[in-house]
Amino acid sequence: MRIAYALTHPIQYQVPLIRHLRAGGIDLEVVYATDITARGYQDAGFGTRVTWDVPLLEGYPHRVLFPDAPLPSGLRAFGRHRRALSAAFDEIKPDAVWVHGWGNSYPLAALRAARLKNLPVLMRGETYLDCLHGGKLRRAVHAAALSLLFRSVSQFLAIGSANREYYRCHGVSDERIQLAPYAVDNAFFQARCQEASLNREKLRAELGIEPGRPVILFCAKLIPVKDPATLIRAVGRLAGAPAHAGASGDRVLANAPTNDVGAPAKVRDSDDRALANAPTVPVLLMVGDGELRPSLEKLANEVAPGQVKFLGFRNQTELPALYDLCDLFVLPSVFEPWGLVVNEVMNAGKPVVVSDNIGSGHDLVRPGINGDVFPAGNVDALVEKMSPWLHDAALRERGGEESLQIINHWGFEENLAGMRQAIESLQQASHHA
Repeated sequence: MRIAYALTHPIQYQVPLIRHLRAGGIDLEVVYATDITARGYQDAGFGTRVTWDVPLLEGYPHRVLFPDAPLPSGLRAFGRHRRALSAAFDEIKPDAVWVHGWGNSYPLAALRAARLKNLPVLMRGETYLDCLHGGKLRRAVHAAALSLLFRSVSQFLAIGSANREYYRCHGVSDERIQLAPYAVDNAFFQARCQEASLNREKLRAELGIEPGRPVILFCAKLIPVKDPATLIRAVGRLAGAPAHAGASGDRVLANAPTNDVGAPAKVRDSDDRALANAPTVPVLLMVGDGELRPSLEKLANEVAPGQVKFLGFRNQTELPALYDLCDLFVLPSVFEPWGLVVNEVMNAGKPVVVSDNIGSGHDLVRPGINGDVFPAGNVDALVEKMSPWLHDAALRERGGEESLQIINHWGFEENLAGMRQAIESLQQASHHA
């Protein structure tokens, strides 16, 4: 069965999977709307120009409908996208169309073009049950629209258990859902992390991290939805002391109520002192960039002086060394349909702590085994969940080993198996028809 995969743009996580599916016998051609991400582009989230240091257009057949065009958004371009996709399908002559998501005009246009040509559709999307916000009427309208949309999809490729449940709640039967887990190139990251371990102490020294001092890693865009402020406040709390004292003797409480990244409340206490230089106090590495960086740097100086290092944006090939360096990875996002960075860090054999609004937590994080889960935005709970992993090296080692065991069974091979099952279901349906 020949498949046309409609994807908005080359994605550093998707391309290795595409190559693996091709190597596994899946006859697949990708139809991109734009190749802008392979050329270099201004990333609004990171707030910087990004040129990925891994090849995005090599090793698989593909075509680009609108070269160097902006990333698709909205519904205004629906007609233009549908006509271009229809022409591409005429040339490719697929037996089925694979659509990624439904959040903009391009996948919706691909779905429409496939329906007009009576082609079955495979769909993979990034969402889970708690992603819908707003009032009851808005949620009901949204759910009704999705249920109608999903009727035109033959097979769904679920990225995880929460994603599978989402489809079920919108009327999709189990027979139409195959597990194709959200995964990264495990072999790539494990090899790079092993190489990086040889220079671990050198990197610690370059970053000014004292021997024996636990390292917490955050790696994401510095934007509100990732909630880095909660992690910074929690790290300040781990020192067991106030983080800042002004001339008046007022101190800033790390757990005080604040706005998203604003200044914490102050209380009078002239005797407390921070222990930021103590070896047992963790250091937090903030990897990434974005709109919140200036506010977060200010917050870190107030609530966790000497504990937070902002490293800026790091590219794909640079990340494994930081994954290897850390003792604990934390992703506190208030909303994250999956969080592939969790997969990456687990390939370094590290425990992970995530918020309960992160999709990967349902499948990859086993509380007390290889990490833990905390209520999003709750500083006290995050401190509680991080503490055992930071104070017990043996626990961290066992947790890291468990992370490796879990992630070794959540990779591209499982994706290939899910895709084969979906194709088999399509073939059976065609035969019966």
